[in-house]
Amino acid sequence: MTTVDVGRVESRTKVFNRVCAGVLIAFALIWLVPIAWALDTAFKPNEETTQTRWLIDNPTFDAFGRVLRDTDILRWFGSSVIIATITALGTVLVASMAGFALSRMRFRYRNVLFWVVLAGIMIPSQVLIVPQFREMDSLGLLNTFWAVSAPQIPTAIAVFIFKQFFDGLPRELDEVARVDGAGFWRIYRRVILPLSRPAISAVVIFAFVQSWNDLLWPLLVLSNPDIMTIPVGLATVQGSFGIRYADVMATAVLGAVPLVAVFLLFQRNIVEGIAGTGLKG
Repeated sequence: MTTVDVGRVESRTKVFNRVCAGVLIAFALIWLVPIAWALDTAFKPNEETTQTRWLIDNPTFDAFGRVLRDTDILRWFGSSVIIATITALGTVLVASMAGFALSRMRFRYRNVLFWVVLAGIMIPSQVLIVPQFREMDSLGLLNTFWAVSAPQIPTAIAVFIFKQFFDGLPRELDEVARVDGAGFWRIYRRVILPLSRPAISAVVIFAFVQSWNDLLWPLLVLSNPDIMTIPVGLATVQGSFGIRYADVMATAVLGAVPLVAVFLLFQRNIVEGIAGTGLKG
């Protein structure tokens, strides 16, 4: 390759990098501007929230104080943590076992079953609301944490993530364990799971965040205000506060703080988990 060709390649690479940087900046602004607006509104007095300017003349924490004092947001936090934790741990257990069976075990119609699981990704969750509600009602689980968590545990994308990750592990590990007399359950528990921490971390984080943000299903199965989740509580606050936008935004900001902390603390685990599951480009 001549010097001219090298220069052209470098020039094209620089242009491509600049275009990518511009696209990333544009998408970052699309996400950050609403967040900045929410923070700006939360620190304003309610009488100033209808003004369209960004600068705050009298920044105040009054909205946060009213939310903590006049609502059950701390109780909602507790309910959300319990439900999201149950959902995340249950998803890891069920999806990892299913992924292990699809990846390491040989049985008839295994590939067909895998495609059936993948087809579940394309089914909108709203389609299953009515049968799931009737199922929870028949089991007497309405207004319980299990009514919210149980339908969210079987997740097709989590099964896919574990299956793809397990496919990347050397099968010689299974053979060595079988020589030592280990069965499938022991191989799964003692050999495969300890090596699957990146996939487990990714699935835990995704399941936790999805459960934390879910509104429609908890709104249907929870009528007891003592066990409402953050999104359901936010919906009630929005209805009771009316045009008190500062209070609404303060509640939303407080509800988002745990998720921001989770992403900041475990972003490396998310990247490592996705990089080893076949979801990469």
